[in-house]
Amino acid sequence: MMLSEGALIVLVVLLALAVLTAFKGIRTVPQGEAWTVERFGAFTRILQPGLNFLVPYIDGIGHKVNVQETVLDIPEQAVITRDNANVSVDGVVYYRVMDPERAAYQVQNLTQALTALSMTNIRAIIGEMDLDAALSSRDKINTYLLSVLDGATDPWGVKVTRVEIRKIEPPANLVAAMNTQMIAERERRATVARAQGEREAAIARAEGEKAAQVLEAEGRLEAARRDAEARERLALAEAEATRSVAAAAREGGDAALNYFIAERYIRAFGELAGNPASKLVVVPVEASALAGGITGALEVFRHAGVAGPRS
Repeated sequence: MMLSEGALIVLVVLLALAVLTAFKGIRTVPQGEAWTVERFGAFTRILQPGLNFLVPYIDGIGHKVNVQETVLDIPEQAVITRDNANVSVDGVVYYRVMDPERAAYQVQNLTQALTALSMTNIRAIIGEMDLDAALSSRDKINTYLLSVLDGATDPWGVKVTRVEIRKIEPPANLVAAMNTQMIAERERRATVARAQGEREAAIARAEGEKAAQVLEAEGRLEAARRDAEARERLALAEAEATRSVAAAAREGGDAALNYFIAERYIRAFGELAGNPASKLVVVPVEASALAGGITGALEVFRHAGVAGPRS
């Protein structure tokens, strides 16, 4: 049975309506997103990732919110520090939507609002700092901005996880002046370090010379003390020898004394004659005196042999 042209049109219309109804009632949400559902313009619920069903022609999709962590670039802007230095600053903000409903309906344009809020607070904190402090306190600036932005975006259902200042750049002429100042400061430090090194070296040399002089003086003192002891002992020995000679002279009389003198005389003459460096020996005595001394010594020997030891 053949369908009429009118029935065919109705069938096509019904088929299209069925497809449209299925399209309106079945929605697939991708991972990392959350969609809001509105009924007659009022928020009703959140569609989670996956397959979701709506009431066709009554429910509709309001906002598609990205719930992944997002990186927001903060445009470069000129900021004047407390000491009137003009610097260019930019940065990045990492944030994540924690409540899709508030992110969709509590703020009209989340990205624009975060950008404006970040730029305003960057100008505020750097404007309260000197240039040197701003250049050396990036961690402090990042921590302050993170605290302020996270607190300000909490009503929007947004969590600011990280803030990084990428660039704090002074103008070219100021950079040149800072480089000149840095070079001068390094030269000053080098000069001070050299002066301190020379001072310490001079002190060390002086202490070394002082220690050497003390050791030398102690050495001389010890040598003098030992020399004095040697002379004292020699004098004692000489005195003892003199006392022995005197005692022998008292006991042996003139014969013993003559023997002692002759013995010393012969020994000195023998040493003088036996010196290999002596080419000529001059005897400043009379031969008769030498002979008399020797005769006296022999006489003493003879009397000593005759007497012999007594039992």
